[in-house]
Amino acid sequence: MKNALLLYVKGMAMGAADVVPGVSGGTVAFITGIYDELLGAIAAVPRAAGQLLRGRVKQAWATANVSFLLVLFAGVFTSIFSLARLITYLLDHHPIPVWSFFFGLILVSVHLVAREIEHRCASRLVSFLLGIAFAYWITVAAPMQWSDAPASLFLAGAIAICAMILPGISGSFILVLLGLYPVILGAVKSLNGGVLIYFALGTVIGIVSFARLLGWLLHRWRDITLAFLAGLMLGSLNKVWPWKQTLTWRTDSHGEQVPVLQDNLLPATYGALTGQDPQLLVAILLALAGICLVLGLEWVAGRRQPVVERA
Repeated sequence: MKNALLLYVKGMAMGAADVVPGVSGGTVAFITGIYDELLGAIAAVPRAAGQLLRGRVKQAWATANVSFLLVLFAGVFTSIFSLARLITYLLDHHPIPVWSFFFGLILVSVHLVAREIEHRCASRLVSFLLGIAFAYWITVAAPMQWSDAPASLFLAGAIAICAMILPGISGSFILVLLGLYPVILGAVKSLNGGVLIYFALGTVIGIVSFARLLGWLLHRWRDITLAFLAGLMLGSLNKVWPWKQTLTWRTDSHGEQVPVLQDNLLPATYGALTGQDPQLLVAILLALAGICLVLGLEWVAGRRQPVVERA
């Protein structure tokens, strides 16, 4: 029971991370020492399904480590459904402190992933720079705004869940990039089954298919993969910069105006343009709080495990 409760708490920490577009649930799994087991259990689901179809229930249960997954994801979903309303309120009423906190979470996640790179050489640097360039291109040169059609929700679920199990990349942040974060968060808050079903179907397909690919990449090209992920996070920081000027808006399916294209501003420029307090001191403190939270989780965990077992 003690181990199950601890695992449930780790699941809640993962869920809390994935509600916010900052630190990844995969990062939480990584720093709390359960990443290897999580990746292996998810990758084994197709094989376990085959065993189940042949009537080998106990073998299938053990193959996919179902007890582990049930307890962990119970914690994940508990956290997601309990925090959705709170995050919505904070983003609406206190955007600068909240985005500053997210900024700190992503920044420290870059550090956590990058320091796992064992051999620093030109190929790792190139991979790191490619990750930065790719993320910057997505967030600046080609801002996205996906529709909330069923096909878009399904594909967004598949992409976001893949990000959830990556150490460092937030599934919620991917939804921010796709323009669907308010849609999914609102659906969770209102229990909108029409939206959640299509999104959930996408997550199931995405997580099962991606876990095996991720394990293979990290096993064959671990340093290069981690370097790209670290660059991806660093390049995406501009998306969660707290001080923004909205250039274009769109009307969502509920008739509400939501920002599409935004420009980052310095705090002083933001204050001059908007006439609002840039809350610079609060922003700095919240960013530091985000950094300390993630480092604190790692300290409490007491140890770190490698992303994959090397041959």
